[in-house]
Amino acid sequence: MLHFIAIVAPDNINQQVLHWKHYMRDRFLCKVALKSPAHITLISPFDMPENLEPAMQELLLPFAAQQQGFSVHLKNFAAFKPRVIYVDVMPGVALNELKTALETTLLQNNRFLIKKEERPFHPHVTIANRGLRKEDFPEAWQYFQHLNYETSFTANTIALLRHNGQVWEIARSFPFGFKR
Repeated sequence: MLHFIAIVAPDNINQQVLHWKHYMRDRFLCKVALKSPAHITLISPFDMPENLEPAMQELLLPFAAQQQGFSVHLKNFAAFKPRVIYVDVMPGVALNELKTALETTLLQNNRFLIKKEERPFHPHVTIANRGLRKEDFPEAWQYFQHLNYETSFTANTIALLRHNGQVWEIARSFPFGFKR
């Protein structure tokens, strides 16, 4: 089964992002991004047999308990041309440190098929991705590049998400132990 690990946005932000995902579905038939809640990916999708999920949870629970909550700032939109449009996440040391520590912990464990990410970490909240046709990108980007959006939230959990064959669902959330 496919899994990934992320910071899932609070419901009020998820609802706003859902509004934009629905716009993309209605205007451009772009539906792929509707299959997951608004989130910032920390560990990209990986294959993990269902029987290893308890072992993953046993690893993530103490890892999360050692983390401190931190502020995540979302501001406006950006794109990975010509297929992805997203809410931009402002750079933050705490978010980068969390991703690095989580990746290191999982790679050291050696039980899970996690690959070290070669691309630079570019946190974002996806609105449209591979469901967006290249020829529709300019019109879609024209709409989003002129919108203003800004909000913050406190990241105080990480979530293990599982693909159920249709959509991504939260298998379990792991609360951080400390607040900054």
